[in-house]
Amino acid sequence: MMAKKGKERVLRGRAGRMQGGRGSGRGTKGAVRLWGRHAVVAALDNPDREVKRLWAVRETLDAMVAEGEVELPEDLRVEYADGQDLARLVTRDAPHQNLVIECEPLPDVHLADVATGDREAPIVVLDHVTDPHNVGAIMRSAAAFGAACLVTQDRHAPPESGVLAKSASGALETLPWVRVVNLSRALEEMAEAGYWRIGLDGDGEVTLAEALPTGPVAFVLGAEGDGLRYQVGQHCDQIARLPIETAVESLNVSNAAAIALYACATRGD
Repeated sequence: MMAKKGKERVLRGRAGRMQGGRGSGRGTKGAVRLWGRHAVVAALDNPDREVKRLWAVRETLDAMVAEGEVELPEDLRVEYADGQDLARLVTRDAPHQNLVIECEPLPDVHLADVATGDREAPIVVLDHVTDPHNVGAIMRSAAAFGAACLVTQDRHAPPESGVLAKSASGALETLPWVRVVNLSRALEEMAEAGYWRIGLDGDGEVTLAEALPTGPVAFVLGAEGDGLRYQVGQHCDQIARLPIETAVESLNVSNAAAIALYACATRGD
């Protein structure tokens, strides 16, 4: 990772008066607080992410720098602390792995800039999926299978946070996340761009394998329990189900997303 140019890096001692208290990962004045090795290293390696401050256990950070796991920007403010200090900056019992950063939210991403119509790069659309653990896990799968982007409705999705970033294991920094005001309109734009929109629902008349097209595809998944909303389902080209045993009512939405992405990646094999 290339170091950013700038002022000499600011190093401080024990963070006895660290700003902010325990929270879900929201920092001060609208900033975002992230933690854990994968999330922190990915954020530092992301040229689109403005990292304002790093809190770390000195031994952990020194070892990571020595092993080439991370290269610190020269103008980054670093404060050393012990594990107990860092625990005050994150959610209760969160595995911060001796690293916490505070950064600005990522810049907005527009659908037209990332929906390229690539057959190999599906779009994942989430309808009212609000659990940050699920959204983060879906991001991780989407990045692993080369998805073009994640699309959510701005008011009905979790914000960037440490919990979401930890679940995404670095994917928050690499997978474009498009937040839209109107999900139905976004689905119309996908259709105009040539995507076949498949809504996943247990009551689908066909299986996912039968519904998969040869061209670009957008998978639309609803919240657990409620499923796809009617209006969103009306903007899908087909509603498909996963062929699971009747003894199991449904799968977790993140598991369903991973299966759909795998099916898309292996179609035609």
